[in-house]
Amino acid sequence: MEVATTPVDNKNLIHIDGELIAVPLVGCIAFGVIDRGTNVLQVRPTTLCPLSCIFCSTDAGPRSRRRATEYVVELDCLLDTFREVVAMKGCSKIEAHIDTVGDATTYPKLVELVHQLSQVPEVSVVSMQSHGALLTEKLAERLDAAGLSRLNLSIDSMDPELARTLSGTPSFDVMKVLEVAEYITSSLKMDVLLAPVWVPGVNDGDLPRIIEFAKRIRAGKRWPPLGIQKMEVHKYGRRPKGVKPMSWFKFYNSLRELEAIYGLKLILNPRDFGIRKERKIPPVFKKFEKVKVEVIAPGWLKGEALGVARSRLVTIVGAEGVEIGSKVNVRMLETKDNLYIARLEL
Repeated sequence: MEVATTPVDNKNLIHIDGELIAVPLVGCIAFGVIDRGTNVLQVRPTTLCPLSCIFCSTDAGPRSRRRATEYVVELDCLLDTFREVVAMKGCSKIEAHIDTVGDATTYPKLVELVHQLSQVPEVSVVSMQSHGALLTEKLAERLDAAGLSRLNLSIDSMDPELARTLSGTPSFDVMKVLEVAEYITSSLKMDVLLAPVWVPGVNDGDLPRIIEFAKRIRAGKRWPPLGIQKMEVHKYGRRPKGVKPMSWFKFYNSLRELEAIYGLKLILNPRDFGIRKERKIPPVFKKFEKVKVEVIAPGWLKGEALGVARSRLVTIVGAEGVEIGSKVNVRMLETKDNLYIARLEL
């Protein structure tokens, strides 16, 4: 594992390459492979993001105030872990979904990752989530040729100025993203799903325009053309000033009204994407269990560290001042979905 000598956006940049120390790629929500007990496996190769969206649930991008570290995972390490998890699950027709706590297009070997995932015999779908800031027609062509099945494209506004405001990035050009989206649907095999985040009181008027755009470019060849997301407030995320999240009741009622107007299904369920429950890889820790871990790296957020035990990564909170290479006692706070968060035990 190599730690960069220069910071990125005032944060450490760590390359997970497996050469100096074996770093498990199951256990940490920020990077690696996540299995939530379905036929969809989340593949997270990077935490970097070019945008600083004002509603970002993970406080990503150059304006992040809570992140201490960014990570980029070496391709072969990530693929090895993915194949191991697939073997443990023992199922077929798996969707490899490249999503991140940043943006997938920041990963330097994204095209090769898509290609290698598509070659795994048990994988039938390779999908990806992006805001499209770094997307070009050429990159879209390469991803299409590599085997990308679907691009979930988060377009939150079609108004250039509002899109820049929502992205927290003055240089963001949503018009280029729209052009690439239309190019993909007209010229390439991969599907496009538009996935705007509904920020109440901010981009309400954009939802009809985005729906009409999806219909015009004929998004949704194989899957639904739209997956409108409800803005949620997360403990370590961002909340736009003066914005109150909608209730789920109001959100679904609003989607039903839009469905009636535009004749499109907007309230989606797992069946629309072929998602089904499957065996989950077995957990290795129990909640509240006391464990000794080896500290291997600074954590994703300030005050955290990463530790290893039983071939899993553990995020240690309350770890200010803990030295890399030390062995410490922790108590497990969260163990759901093989994502392990523990508190340092003094």
